[in-house]
Amino acid sequence: MKIEFVSDVACPWCAVGLHSLESALKNIGDEIPVELHFEPFELNPAMPAEGEDAIRYLSKKYGAPPEQLARSRAALRERGAAVGFEFGERPWVWNTFDAHRLLHWAGLEGEDKQRALKHALLSAYHTRAENPGARDVLLRLAGEVGLDVARATAVLDSDEFTAEVRERERFWQERGIHSVPAVVIDGKHLISGGQPPEVFEQALRQIAAQG
Repeated sequence: MKIEFVSDVACPWCAVGLHSLESALKNIGDEIPVELHFEPFELNPAMPAEGEDAIRYLSKKYGAPPEQLARSRAALRERGAAVGFEFGERPWVWNTFDAHRLLHWAGLEGEDKQRALKHALLSAYHTRAENPGARDVLLRLAGEVGLDVARATAVLDSDEFTAEVRERERFWQERGIHSVPAVVIDGKHLISGGQPPEVFEQALRQIAAQG
């Protein structure tokens, strides 16, 4: 079974969804062999490198007052805690394109490396409020998960994998993916949103049973 997890580092529900999906996969165990790949999606593609205040940006984007945003964050913290992910304060929003380029490269280095980098990026931003687009942060995280830092530096200091990431972003948009997380199974089944583990598990078992 091939699972393509379409998401953005800046997306809090993607952190919930990934941990929830992994919980489901742990319950399934070896019953269903799975390949897990991470695919790019940008929630804020026009965001400049210096970023923007999160409350101001989200209020403007969604038309939501600060009180509503605060309630949403509280709900996210609860959902995150339920699947083992800790949300901290995230006062700033940044551009994530370079993170996607590095994730694309990590995927070429191996499924485990890409997954480890994805987790490191989600924790850096959503737990510790670090900039997932900053060169120093990206290189540190690459090293922490065992990727070649010199090769990561070469990627970030060039436009390598820019075309590939843009192409994958277009690919998913053209197939109707306009919100994330979007979990695509074998290229034809879609599970949307940060579902609870039991929902993912039931859906994956049903899809596997269909052959």
